[in-house]
Amino acid sequence: MAYFPVTKSNLSASHLSQYVQKHYCLSTNTTCKIIRSGINDSYLLEEGMTKFVLRIYSLHWRTITEINEEIKLLNELHRNGIQVSFPIADNLNNYIHIFDAPEGERMAVLFSYAEGEKIHSFPSAVHFTIGTMMGRFHQLTQNKNLKRITYTPKVLLQDSIALISMFLSTATEEMNYMMLLQQKILSELEKTNNDTLRAGIVHLDIWFDNLNVTTDGKVTLFDFDFCGNGWQSLDVAYYLMQLANTEKYIDAAYLPKTEQFLAGYQSVTSLSAEEKRLLPFLSISLYFFYLGVQCQRYDNWSNAFLSADYLKRFINGLIKRYAELNGITV
Repeated sequence: MAYFPVTKSNLSASHLSQYVQKHYCLSTNTTCKIIRSGINDSYLLEEGMTKFVLRIYSLHWRTITEINEEIKLLNELHRNGIQVSFPIADNLNNYIHIFDAPEGERMAVLFSYAEGEKIHSFPSAVHFTIGTMMGRFHQLTQNKNLKRITYTPKVLLQDSIALISMFLSTATEEMNYMMLLQQKILSELEKTNNDTLRAGIVHLDIWFDNLNVTTDGKVTLFDFDFCGNGWQSLDVAYYLMQLANTEKYIDAAYLPKTEQFLAGYQSVTSLSAEEKRLLPFLSISLYFFYLGVQCQRYDNWSNAFLSADYLKRFINGLIKRYAELNGITV
């Protein structure tokens, strides 16, 4: 019988285990279970004490070229001693596998496991370590480019607001605020001297959810799915914005942790005065971008939580509050 077309499926963990055993010479004792279904799906593979993560990319989310560029970047970072979850080649030295899923071809890559665990709030010393890691990453990739997206103001602010407007009416107070704020930030970015902003490769998603920390403070960075090109201060801005969220701004630990992160970063590479000035504007630009991603992936990810009410609460509780705390008004 013919099967009705689908837009998203979860691949069988037991069959993926058998597949990986065959193509990576893992034993029949290898187990596999799904640990996250979202923009992409992640599966944990365990062979005794050894662990791996298999990422199954969503249909039409990334091209083979984009995934190969991600792999190339991770291998370069790994070779240079930066602690990342890196891709694992199979028996024939291939990194990318393609599965004929019900919705169409889905690509997969096996990654090393990031030791440790996700910690929502960690000590200042760990923030310093993350700052040095980000600084080394930026130092290594400054003035380099990937064959992937470049995060321009248009991508971050204009394309995103178009996606958000599909779910939140322009007649609402919140959407009117977003459009005014968009123009304010675009105006600030347009008058920037690009020579004062370092450009290169960015991760664009460095926060506690993509960092595993061991009990002795060793940090491993993973999930480079959004890596691309742009101002490298975007990574700094995103981290500071997420730190403000997790520490809730007024926590007594927030400022020392921010200072330690920036101290760690600047112990490796400098932030120009213009980069520092623009950090709040770039942080808010990334709020726009990721809210746009949530709207973009409504059909096969965010529909479980995204609604007009959710968008209003997000704008008022996060974006507007962060803007006001940084003195950005419209």
